[in-house]
Amino acid sequence: MIQQMEDKIKNNRSVVKEQKGFTLWFTGLSGAGKSTISHILLDKFKKKNLKVELLDGDVVRTNLSKGLGFSKEDRDTNIRRIGFVANLLARNGVIAITAAISPYRAIRDEVRSMHDNFVEVYAKCSLEAAEKRDVKGLYKKARAGEIPQFTGVSDPYEEPLNPEITVETDNGTPEERAEQIIDWLTNNDYL
Repeated sequence: MIQQMEDKIKNNRSVVKEQKGFTLWFTGLSGAGKSTISHILLDKFKKKNLKVELLDGDVVRTNLSKGLGFSKEDRDTNIRRIGFVANLLARNGVIAITAAISPYRAIRDEVRSMHDNFVEVYAKCSLEAAEKRDVKGLYKKARAGEIPQFTGVSDPYEEPLNPEITVETDNGTPEERAEQIIDWLTNNDYL
């Protein structure tokens, strides 16, 4: 009797497929659509009962990275912190979505090196389009000199050289870009 129960439990465990944890790392200019697309993916993954967390750059800066400025050193520290938390989540079977500008290639590569399953998503958007959709008025303030070291204006953005996924956010809707990402993740055995 006990052996039959153990066999039944063992068989049930083999039927349940364990979720693959990975980091979906968005990078791109402010206003490129990283957060918008990330929230769409978050909702879609939750509807599929997947374990998922979103580490949004603005939210992380308010909580995990409070007190950091926007110098290169502080930005790198912020990205390392996001990468560390994303890695903890991913290695425990969670989809970790990050949405932070992460403007410097070297720190993105450093974060990539700490992950087993890292998918870089480049939210490619022209500076002109990002400025047009700037609901927070950050570009206007940066151009007026009110925000020093603003990515794309007074501080560089280094485009990824070989991202796994590039979504051109100047074209199509955020929902279409989210579906493009889901298709890639499905075709490459992440989902």
